[in-house]
This record gives sequence, structure tokens and C-alpha cells, in this order.
Amino acid sequence: MKKFAICICAIVVAISFTFVGCDNTNNKIRLNEVTHSIFYAPLYIAINKGYMSDAGLEIELTNGGGSDNSMTALLTNAADIALLGPETSVYVANQGRNDLPIIFGQLTKRDGSFIIGRSAIDGSFDWRSLEGKEILGGRKGGMPAMTLEYLLKSKGLNDGENITINYDVAFNNMTAAFIAGTADYMTTFEPTGSTLEKNSQGYIVASVGAEAGEVPFTTFMANRSYLDKNPDIISKFLKAIMRGYNFLITAKIDDVVEALLPSFADSDREIIKNSILNYIQIDAWTSTPVMTNNSYEKLLDIMMASGTIDTRVDFNKIVDNSFALDVMNEMLSA
Repeated sequence: MKKFAICICAIVVAISFTFVGCDNTNNKIRLNEVTHSIFYAPLYIAINKGYMSDAGLEIELTNGGGSDNSMTALLTNAADIALLGPETSVYVANQGRNDLPIIFGQLTKRDGSFIIGRSAIDGSFDWRSLEGKEILGGRKGGMPAMTLEYLLKSKGLNDGENITINYDVAFNNMTAAFIAGTADYMTTFEPTGSTLEKNSQGYIVASVGAEAGEVPFTTFMANRSYLDKNPDIISKFLKAIMRGYNFLITAKIDDVVEALLPSFADSDREIIKNSILNYIQIDAWTSTPVMTNNSYEKLLDIMMASGTIDTRVDFNKIVDNSFALDVMNEMLSA
């Protein structure tokens, strides 16, 4: 593995013993999310509409502020489940850890990042207009940065040659840095993009996910020990998530906004609605938590192209679809 992608490796080495997930007899799930975004709408709907509590589950939600931090929460037993990019599980698997973080469900099927410019554009976005510009791309080795690199290369834009990708600004600080004048463009999730537009501080000019195509972008993970000890909790959790997804795609948009308001108290209804519509437009969410081998292989292609790994990890080593398949079969037969 390349040196710049060893932050998680160092964490694994630093842990002198393996933490074992506790048996949650009270059905409380400590859930760490990589960031807080309407990109993860099915999760918040499942919580706010009471689908989790209907299943007898209590969710304690914390924000990791980046996939590396969310993975650390799993590795140190500070979280039972994490919602984060699947690339982190590949990194950890390459280190030979015994109690591996396992992907047991997929939530999104493409990059949820939007490219933000300093001025609005008329018509379609010309990717060549990024030539010679600087763009805030997030943490090197993270899914947003790698998908961006993959896309830009397909457009003939290569970092250090005819475009500059700035990896130096921490994920949580990117919006503040952009507003303060750093870079010509940035990538961000919703509702940040719509909020910037409303405040005339930036403008959505393109979708990374729409242009880059489908890839397993955000997934639910737990350590193998936790999955083995809590299969019923995992099944109930995924069922609630699927109820949240089904509400999202079948309910009236104003009802979806209402369901998300408790999770986005700082955003008004207009921003939430616009954010939802932007994600619907790019077909952001997967209709099944089952990850396919083909999509996983594309993830590895993106990681190999970025130079963050030089060894491909077998699908079955870090993906366990058994819970998701059982849930889908049960829902289809109901």
C-alpha cells in the first residue's frame, strides 16, 4: 500500500489487542456516520419515522467527520456500526487484522459530491473549464477524492499537470476554506451545496456521481465479531433502513422534507427539498442493500487507479451479503 494511505494502517498497528463487539442485549446501536448529509436520507427517515424504534432498536448517532475517523471508531470499539466509504475496509483488510470490519449493507450507489464553483453557469458544464484551476478534493485516499480523480482523468485532467487537486484541507473545514477564498472549486455533499447557493457563496455546477457512474460509495459496516453476536440486530437494522428508502421514493416530496427536518434543524424546507431533488436526479440511492461483485470490482479499479492500493482484496473477505439477502427476500415475500 502506498505511503499516503497508511493513516488507517497506523491505527491498526497501534492497537495492541483486538476489541470484541459487545452483545447488545438492550438493542442499542452506537452508529457512527462519516458525515451528516441528506445523501444518507434513508437512514434519517428510518430514525425519524420511528422505523428503528418499531424494530426495538435505539440509535445513538455520532459524526465521524471522515471515513478514516469512522473506521477508527469501529476498530477501537467506540461504535457498533459505521456508515462510511467501503475503501476503508479494503485498507484494513490489507493489514491482516483478524476481526475485520465487514460490509453488510450498501446505502448509496454513486458519489454524492457536487462540484461548487464561484459563479453560476448557463447550460451544461464544460469539464475542460477546470483546466488550470484548483479544486478542493478532500482527504487523499478517501472515496470522494478518489472518485474525483478517476473522473477528472477520464476528462484528460491530471493532478499536477493541468489541474490542481488540493488534499490539504480537512473534510470538515473545506466549506469554510472555500468561503474564505481557497481554491477555484470544491466538492461537497448536500445540503451544503444548496446552502452555499442560497447564500450566494458558491454554485453547484456539476455532479461527480452522475458523470462518474455507479460505484458502491457508502456502506454499513460492523466488525465480524459484532455481526456474529448480533445477527438479529443487524437484520432489524437493515429492515428499518429499507423502510426508510421505500418511504423516500414513494412519499410526496413535502412529506419527505418533513421526515428529514428533525435531522437538519439548521436547514430550511427549501434547502432540504432542493437537496433531495438533486439526489433523486442523479439516482443516488441503491434499491437494495446487497452489494454486487461487479460494483465492488469497479471500486477496486478506482482505488488502483488512484495509487492507494496495489493489491486487490477478495470480495468475500470483506463483504457479507447474507443479512441483506435475507432482508430483501423477506420484504419481497411479505
